[in-house]
Amino acid sequence: MNFFFEVLIGGLLSGVMYALVAIGFVLIYKASGVFNFAQGAMVFFAALTCVGIIDKFGVSIWIAIPLTMVVMIALGLAIERVVLRPLVNQPEITLFMATIGLAFFIEGLAQLLWGSQVHKLDLPIEDVPIPYLLDHYNIIVSQFDVTAAAICALLVTALALLFSKTKVGRALRAVADDHQAALAVGIPLQQIWAVVWSVAGLVALVAGLLWGARNGVQFALTFIALKALPVLILGGFTSVPGAIVGGLIIGASEKLAEVYIGPMVGGGIEGWFPYVLALLFLLVRPEGLFGEKIIRRI
Repeated sequence: MNFFFEVLIGGLLSGVMYALVAIGFVLIYKASGVFNFAQGAMVFFAALTCVGIIDKFGVSIWIAIPLTMVVMIALGLAIERVVLRPLVNQPEITLFMATIGLAFFIEGLAQLLWGSQVHKLDLPIEDVPIPYLLDHYNIIVSQFDVTAAAICALLVTALALLFSKTKVGRALRAVADDHQAALAVGIPLQQIWAVVWSVAGLVALVAGLLWGARNGVQFALTFIALKALPVLILGGFTSVPGAIVGGLIIGASEKLAEVYIGPMVGGGIEGWFPYVLALLFLLVRPEGLFGEKIIRRI
């Protein structure tokens, strides 16, 4: 039973980090109706920029993080101004294809600026078992995973408060409901988009630092975005709480499946099990747990 809880807790902690990446998708989709395929590239760009600043200029991580934060805000604003704004009122498929092209551009730009080699990112968080849980319950839970999950939880809470209790949040909800109606009542649509893309850049930075410290800063970070897709399908593309719940479900289920079902089928199912789960969920509730149900009349 201790081993079961060990696997479950590890999966839930990973799920919180998946949820953070998924929230980057949700914010942009709610504000502009765009599925930002470049979110994974932004995670990679943020992590590589941070380690690049540390290596090239010899500064500490505490200086590199604020500098990278400025870079990610500037990147978000540039994407909104150069890519999104000229494509307003274009078909959704056009916007989606634009974000695919943007993803390849950001990936190439990151490697052009800072190189393509794998970097080690050292955060001041030790990746060691928590002594109390190990001594009293014989459960191995990484201190890094707990701290990373706590950081993600704090950021998610801050974002939830920002978009539910502030004027910007109310404007965002109005924009998400109806762009034209929001413009009609005087909501500055382009300013809201700029804020959302900037926040998405900051979310990408936090996700990039945490996943980069866990797995190394490398091109594989771009695939973290793909792991967020099952999270979005389960939680709903327009719901921040849905991203959190979906992340927890995906994180826990993939770890438990790998440990308990994997040996029966030869192992290696952690990578694709979340997509099978999402596919099955689509057949039952296509809009997700917290998504808006669309009734189509025939």
